[in-house]
Amino acid sequence: MISFAVDLRSDTKTRPTAGMRAAMAAASVGDEQLHEDPTVNELCARAAALLGKPVALFLPSGTMCNLVSVLVHCRPGEEIIAADISHLISSESAGAAAIAGTQIRSVRSDRGIFTPEAVRAALRPEKINVPVSRLLHVEQTVNRGGGSVWTLETLAAVSAAAWEAGLKVHMDGARILNAVVATGTPADAFGALCDSLWLDLSKGLGCPVGAVLAGDEAFVAAARRWKFRLGGAMRQAGVIAAAGLYALDHHVERLAIDHDNARRLAECLSGVPQLRVRTPETNIVFLDLIDDVLDATTLSRALAERGIGIDPVDAGTLRAVTHLDVDADGVYKAAEAIIAAVRKI
Repeated sequence: MISFAVDLRSDTKTRPTAGMRAAMAAASVGDEQLHEDPTVNELCARAAALLGKPVALFLPSGTMCNLVSVLVHCRPGEEIIAADISHLISSESAGAAAIAGTQIRSVRSDRGIFTPEAVRAALRPEKINVPVSRLLHVEQTVNRGGGSVWTLETLAAVSAAAWEAGLKVHMDGARILNAVVATGTPADAFGALCDSLWLDLSKGLGCPVGAVLAGDEAFVAAARRWKFRLGGAMRQAGVIAAAGLYALDHHVERLAIDHDNARRLAECLSGVPQLRVRTPETNIVFLDLIDDVLDATTLSRALAERGIGIDPVDAGTLRAVTHLDVDADGVYKAAEAIIAAVRKI
């Protein structure tokens, strides 16, 4: 196994801090499946209030949050409208199709952000030979958009278009708190513009596992049943829920540091002639290779040899993600290694 001095492959590479580990060790626990785990119950209450929803449900992963939401909102043969670069399409093993029996209609977007006009154009007519448009899916922030942020104004417009057409609106909130910190917009303001949404704990917040899905009582009751069917029910889960509570208390405001470090990395690499650096909005930096001699896999391997972890997205693009375990010195080391590797190749 390769060990990286600076690991920018994802913000999922964070490790629990000493304080988080202590909170986990001291957690009160019970049977989560039977609503008897006090720490899980506290986390769900905190997350529901934060996201502006009546209730919430603790799940093992964000991908399960998305799949459960699709299963609740849609029936087999119905259709989801989502951005062309959404995580739902690119990185969830076609779960919406394989398990929920739904298909996804992608809409062209600008870094994963699209318009109400695009929503209306994607709506299916009422005909027996086409699927029923049932769900609008948005992602906050947009992973493949370089951490791009849905503003409140834009989200309100697309949600209104969906609701006017009778669709439900679901937000993949993998990095919603990055959006909150970057824009100063409260999470519940985003939540008010969605029927369901979730908060990831294992990315920027630095927890080892988990996500919390929120909505109204009927939605969460149905989601709980799907959670059980999919094998997501847990027992003494307070030991991992405690990490989420600790993160909400200690790791939210510091997301601004990750955003600063992403900008720092982009600035360090902005003058490298072999690269086009996409300006980050939050904590994700995309590096496009504009030299025909370079390819992303070769460059990633060369960086690994220098102790820097950055993964290729495709043949011509690398993605670097700043997080809790990477400080400013680490960013400068990564930038120096990238410049050296590019020049050598």
